[in-house]
Amino acid sequence: MSDKSLHSKVSKGVSRRGFIAGTGSILGAMALSVNATPAQARTSGAAADSPIGSGVRVPVLIIGSGYGGSVAALRLAQAGVDVHLIEMGMAWDTPGNDGKIFANTTKPDYRSYWLRTRTKAPLSNFLGFPIDKDVPKYTGILDAEEMGGIIVYQGRGVGGGSLVNGGMAVTPKRQNFSAILPTVDADEMYDTYYPRANAALGVGLIDPNWFDTVDCYQFARVGRKHAQRSGFPFVFVPDVYDWDYMKQEVAGTVPKSAVDGEILYGNNAGKKSLQKTYLAAARATGKVTVSPLHRVTTVSPSGGGGYTVVIEQLNTSGGVVTTKTVTADRVFFAAGSVGTSKLLVRLKATGALPNLNDEVGKGWGENGNVMCGRANHMWDPTGKVQASIPCGGIDNWDAGGAFAEVAPLPTGIETYASFYLSITRNPHRAEFTWNAAAGRVDLNWQTTWKQPSINMAKTIFDRINSKEGTIYRTDLFGTNKIWGDHLTYHPLGGAVLGKATDNYGRLHGHPGLYVIDGALIPGNTSVNPFVTITALAERNIEKIIATDL
Repeated sequence: MSDKSLHSKVSKGVSRRGFIAGTGSILGAMALSVNATPAQARTSGAAADSPIGSGVRVPVLIIGSGYGGSVAALRLAQAGVDVHLIEMGMAWDTPGNDGKIFANTTKPDYRSYWLRTRTKAPLSNFLGFPIDKDVPKYTGILDAEEMGGIIVYQGRGVGGGSLVNGGMAVTPKRQNFSAILPTVDADEMYDTYYPRANAALGVGLIDPNWFDTVDCYQFARVGRKHAQRSGFPFVFVPDVYDWDYMKQEVAGTVPKSAVDGEILYGNNAGKKSLQKTYLAAARATGKVTVSPLHRVTTVSPSGGGGYTVVIEQLNTSGGVVTTKTVTADRVFFAAGSVGTSKLLVRLKATGALPNLNDEVGKGWGENGNVMCGRANHMWDPTGKVQASIPCGGIDNWDAGGAFAEVAPLPTGIETYASFYLSITRNPHRAEFTWNAAAGRVDLNWQTTWKQPSINMAKTIFDRINSKEGTIYRTDLFGTNKIWGDHLTYHPLGGAVLGKATDNYGRLHGHPGLYVIDGALIPGNTSVNPFVTITALAERNIEKIIATDL
């Protein structure tokens, strides 16, 4: 299929159905056992790249290789600009001792977590047993960063969050857009940039007829039945998984990936992560170089123009191998909402970038993420084989401020449980600030701020439980705890568009510095955010190329 025909098909499909909120994060995936045997550490380095050298000057340096950074890299390269991507995580291009690049969700090992010695699964308990286990310290793929009373899950590696999410690629309802990005023209986003993003990401829909018959989506069909019996619409949502590949997984003709529960710590086959889409296209230009296991510590104006950037090269234990200093004519901050915000706050407070304005660090939110489980009756089994890719959810956004993804619990056993991740219209926003005494950036999120999310999610699940005669599970997040209100997979904000930056991501006070990731979006997208991050990056980089280069 040509890019043009795919663009047309995806654009029309998403517009026609008015698809709404979902989530790319499979919070139902759990760690049930651990292979704690240390494997030989492999520094993925850069099989196709030479790490950036100290003392060099580059036209563009991009900090981070997630959605925003990958979009910027591709479009700048297509415009003839040489680009260097700096990525703190690994390249994830080298198989481990088991012959696979990524670890299975139910068997986390050294590859699974970013510099932790114990796993930090989104579910802490299952059937009365604790889930988390010791693992060797390694620059693994999933960062469970604890700050301000919340755990923020982030992908670490070339491809960023696309490596660890469930790929639910949702365009917000147009009527909600003004509340998401009030300074952005909705017409241009829905006519041009959302379709462009969907096409480049490879967005597609599950075959509804196949969905109705296949065993691995029994859990989602139970979720649909319960929603509809309680008067809620169940909607299919787009995804970036290769659905033809999943059909072959079920048929047993290809290695199993989603059907084997792979997702939380990476997916070895069917998911179209950024490595297969934007980054592959960027590399094909010959104008983009990537330095994995490199961490930017300082950006400051250079006496000869441009910016001096200090970068630490890491080993797979997180140690600093060497420190490099390079000069970049332009720098794009694309380290994710948390990474970009923390770096900018520190650079402003320590005087490296003193002209940044006081909006830097503000407007951070968690997209209203909250989880829960329900204990079904014995006549509603959800299946012991569950595809790890969600494909639908329950819509009560307009009436109750919540959309609930019907999420899998890929445990390999029958659980008789329905599991959900909700996105809610939580109004609370937090701020990153510099803690000079501790030498770190803090976040002032408060755990009590999750209560609005719980209340909104209850507008769905209280009614379903009442209708079905079921109860909430209380064994998933601790002892007698119903709500998973301690985390987010969707961090947003901290360098808000039109406040910390101009309306295209140019940072105030320092020409040649840009933000181009989820830090631009003030805390909530009403849906899974990565399509909006991608589309906004497409919009902004087009303007920057036309006017700044």
